[in-house]
Amino acid sequence: MSAEDRDFYTNPGFSVSGFARAARDNILGKASAGGGSTITQQYVKNTLVGADRNVVRKMRELVISSKMARQWSKDDILAAYLNTIYFGRGAYGIAAASKAYFNKPVEELTVEEGAVLASVIQSPSSLDPETNRARLESRWRYVLDGMVSQGQLSKEERSAALFPAVVPSSQLVDANAARGPEGLIRAQVLAELAAAGISEQQLNTEGLQITTTIDPRAQDAALQSVRETMAGEPPELRAAVVSIDPRSGAVRAYYGGSDGAGFDFAQSPLQTGSAFKVFGLAALLKEGKGLQTMFNSAPLTVGQVEITNVGGDGCGTCTIAQALKQSLNTSFYRLTLSMENGSQKIADVAHEAGIPKQIPGVEGESLTQDGGPPENGIVLGQYQSRPIDMASAYATLAASGIYHQPYFVQRVVTADGAVLLDRPAPQGERRLDAAVADNVTQAMLPIAVYSNGHALYGGRPSAAKTGTAQFGDTGMNKDAWMVGYTPSLSTAVWIGTEQSQAIVNQWGGSIYGSGLPSDIWKGTMDGALEGTDFESFPWPQPIGGQSGVPAYSGAAPVTVPAPTRVARGNRRHSRRPRRPRRPRLCRMVHPGRGPGPAGVRAARPAPTAAPAAECGDPAGNRHPASGLTRPGSGSAGSVVGDRKIGTGRGVVGIR
Repeated sequence: MSAEDRDFYTNPGFSVSGFARAARDNILGKASAGGGSTITQQYVKNTLVGADRNVVRKMRELVISSKMARQWSKDDILAAYLNTIYFGRGAYGIAAASKAYFNKPVEELTVEEGAVLASVIQSPSSLDPETNRARLESRWRYVLDGMVSQGQLSKEERSAALFPAVVPSSQLVDANAARGPEGLIRAQVLAELAAAGISEQQLNTEGLQITTTIDPRAQDAALQSVRETMAGEPPELRAAVVSIDPRSGAVRAYYGGSDGAGFDFAQSPLQTGSAFKVFGLAALLKEGKGLQTMFNSAPLTVGQVEITNVGGDGCGTCTIAQALKQSLNTSFYRLTLSMENGSQKIADVAHEAGIPKQIPGVEGESLTQDGGPPENGIVLGQYQSRPIDMASAYATLAASGIYHQPYFVQRVVTADGAVLLDRPAPQGERRLDAAVADNVTQAMLPIAVYSNGHALYGGRPSAAKTGTAQFGDTGMNKDAWMVGYTPSLSTAVWIGTEQSQAIVNQWGGSIYGSGLPSDIWKGTMDGALEGTDFESFPWPQPIGGQSGVPAYSGAAPVTVPAPTRVARGNRRHSRRPRRPRRPRLCRMVHPGRGPGPAGVRAARPAPTAAPAAECGDPAGNRHPASGLTRPGSGSAGSVVGDRKIGTGRGVVGIR
């Protein structure tokens, strides 16, 4: 009574002033309409007339409450109220609440514990001691002070009262809770309902029919792909999968872990590695420079930071499209340096695409260095984003630059047919020029095939990018990603560990984005899209005079001769072709600039205005040079302070 109705034993079952205030607020359309109800009114609302915010419902509540107050004793009304009211934690009634909060029978509750239960009635979802202890304690003090003023508690007892210990929610057994992966979806749905103004009281008392955006086929595909891919792998490995519809933002599949009451890795901020390079490419395109823009891929040192590529990979001086395909750190670091305030422009593009500026678990604004401008390593995935953010940002690229906020709940209807929430067809928001997004997509088209052959079933067109983050200076990895999309589905996959340790597969090898994450990605996408039409991406408008990936990449491929047949007597044998020779080190000579840096492999063909190769050939003819790399090797390195970037001893960074 001290918490909800201090005049309970003297009022006629309703509050005239409270009713007048609620009627006024409903007429004015105020969001805070309601409140001021007596215990009798609350019981009538919860059990008989519902919680609709309108004058007619309030009049019915008033009439029934007045009649009940005349026909029932106050003690009977109070007992009925306490046995049916919702206290949070899935507990209806004072007895269930006593177990949920203190794990004891109601008869054994202390005054302090009883005051906690009385306090949470006002807003069970927002007054749980584990999520909002400060607000609950404030309400708890209000209740105890009211008991003093009513003569139910002495001042001495009040002064000695201490806020009691509460049972951790992790120790509760909720019969309604989903314990498998769907439990994490449930948590997201509940949070979205609360943000939409649908209370936990309504959720638990009005028989709501909630339609989510989850596609059963896509969800089953994600779960099956995780289960099959991770079978036999080290038990400490964890995975997350999020699939989003680029045309609406609807979350179609969601896996944050196997424990529905455990940690949700799909909401965990993690280093993204080379999966972030697409935003660097988008920033370059926004500058008016197309996919034909050339960058040197040789190792470079900036201050005390050394940037290299995995395994010494490179393409000579090649197009940025080719550098994305090979995931070359050095080319993308030079891309960042080529733009004024390049690192900030990359952060801006990523935020525009859908990486939130505020990410739970990330202090301050995301994609910043201690609140200031980001370091150049941003292009290599130095900063943290969540799997759901990456799926959303890539979905913006898939939608030709139109952003849709991710959501889980499509429609909510009460048991009597009243619609509480019905999302219209989302219009989306133009965040990136279509030419920018579509050119990025074209540069990403070859990568799924290039990454250990992860093309979608039947050759369905897809755009994708892998990423790997290093584990300190160990030369091992700690986070591995595959993020990619078709026009109708964007999926992000992450693999790592709970304690941020080196990730290895069952054979003891380091896990890269082109390995297990790509396996899960392909399984999820193939299963989710099975039976649907193949869709093509729109052809982009030109940027810098170039539409899509140029035919000339700047990286000379290795030419492998066809097998030859050699006759030996009456038998014919197939002889394997010889392995191509390693190209000699070449010095690139750029027209008008003189010799470039030495030690660059992969001399390019020499059309007009292209660099010629000086490899000891007096005629200036180039020698064969390989632009091929180990498929799916990704890229290595991140700029973190004054540390070396790449692979090998003393290397710290992101791939």
